Amino acid sequence: MAEKVLVIDFGGQYNQLIARRIREQKVYAEIKNYDKITVEEIKKTGYKGIVFTGGPNSVYDEKSPHFDPEVLNLGIPVLGICYGHQLTAYMAGGKVGPAGSSGEYGKVKLFVSDNVLFDGVPSESVCWMSHFDSVLTLPEGYKVIAKTEKCPCAAMVNEEKKIYSVQFHPEVTHTEYGKTILSNFIFKVCGCSGDWEIGDFVKSAIKEYKTRLGGKKVLCALSGGVDSAVAAVLLHKAIGRNLICVFVDHGLLRKNEGDSVEETFGNKFNMNLIRVNAEDRFLGKLKGVTEPERKRKIIGEEFIRVFEEEGRKIGKVDYLVQGTIYPDVIESGRGDASTIKSHHNVGGLPSVIDFEEIIEPLRYLFKDEVRAAGEELGIPKEIVWRQPFPGPGLAVRLIGELTKDKLDVLRDADAIFREEVEKSEIRPYANQYFAVLTDTKSVGVMGDARTYGYTIALRSVTTDDFMTADWTRIPFDVLERASSRITNEVKGVNRVVYDITSKPPATVEWE
Repeated sequence: MAEKVLVIDFGGQYNQLIARRIREQKVYAEIKNYDKITVEEIKKTGYKGIVFTGGPNSVYDEKSPHFDPEVLNLGIPVLGICYGHQLTAYMAGGKVGPAGSSGEYGKVKLFVSDNVLFDGVPSESVCWMSHFDSVLTLPEGYKVIAKTEKCPCAAMVNEEKKIYSVQFHPEVTHTEYGKTILSNFIFKVCGCSGDWEIGDFVKSAIKEYKTRLGGKKVLCALSGGVDSAVAAVLLHKAIGRNLICVFVDHGLLRKNEGDSVEETFGNKFNMNLIRVNAEDRFLGKLKGVTEPERKRKIIGEEFIRVFEEEGRKIGKVDYLVQGTIYPDVIESGRGDASTIKSHHNVGGLPSVIDFEEIIEPLRYLFKDEVRAAGEELGIPKEIVWRQPFPGPGLAVRLIGELTKDKLDVLRDADAIFREEVEKSEIRPYANQYFAVLTDTKSVGVMGDARTYGYTIALRSVTTDDFMTADWTRIPFDVLERASSRITNEVKGVNRVVYDITSKPPATVEWE
């Protein structure tokens, strides 16, 4: 059995990045919400280490998330991060409170002492801070091992118990030696060997679902995107023809995508596939709707209603499979985490559904891990490495009310832009690229005549985890070709702009 590190989630937005950074070291990280695991369960599982994550609360607030202090006496190495740093001090008998009139946010100079946690870290470097409270009095048996100009206890340790905590965020790229610090904890403190592979996940998942769902009918929500494709093939290998894939063509897909999905999964993979053509149904429900969250909620509910109807035609179906992955869960809000936006297959679900349970086999994988799992499952590279496409489809790439005419404009513009990117040298570095039909019209001139047409925004990002992303530096000649083709070939468009905003502050999608 692979080694495990437990990540106890206290509600911060960066928390799942911790798990990803640990997995990059080939050590399996398992996340549990603070109120979903007990000290007794931790004892039985045999974790090699424990990480307390960040969170938005103050530890001295009675309503804030706490944990059993006995966790510090289990003999398992602990690393507290941000809120987890303050919680460690609080549980061990230290004092935590406001540091003054202002906290520390963003890049800060970090000064470290000689300690195994900071092996390979220079005495002065840059870390990423995001806190208002600080550890004011150390618990007995602890000593300071790092500080900043405003934070006298930026890190502390109880060497006898192997308990470490840091006020900053080593998991984010802005902390210069963050990966080194996490690596030191995992290998030098916890003694992990780094033997976990994605193949372990695939084998164990197939075995689990073969046992758990054997002989039962299961519906799979198949969009044709990377996530749902990997989820579908994984479940297909586990339960075969008992998996019924329902592909809902809601009229919000890219150009020719519906036919492509049907050909690939129905014929090439020989899956039990049902295609539901529901464009009129979805556009009818979305008529007059312009608010992004309402769009997502409507699409999410209508997806479920379609699945319920198809399930009734098939007979009793207790399970629904979805391709939910970690970034979906994080952004939809988890535990005490704040909600950035609802995803149609997480926060956008209606409160009452007919299924006994929703199965999300990829819920704890990041995008790069999903792709690796897809290759392990034998899915062709052209599917595994296709760019992500949101469940609500073009609904979140068309600003304002959705109509078939506007969707066709967007489909044509998007197809041209993707074609130009895919034949350019930038393609390996552009992880997601698409067109957006804005709700803006402007004056133009075509053939000596005045036009009043739509503005298309082009978007491309470069990222390894989709939690943060930078805009892709696409060469001007590629943008020029795309712009020229769109304004010449797509009726109703007379202006093209390029989005150069990173995530954060923006999200990858526009809505």
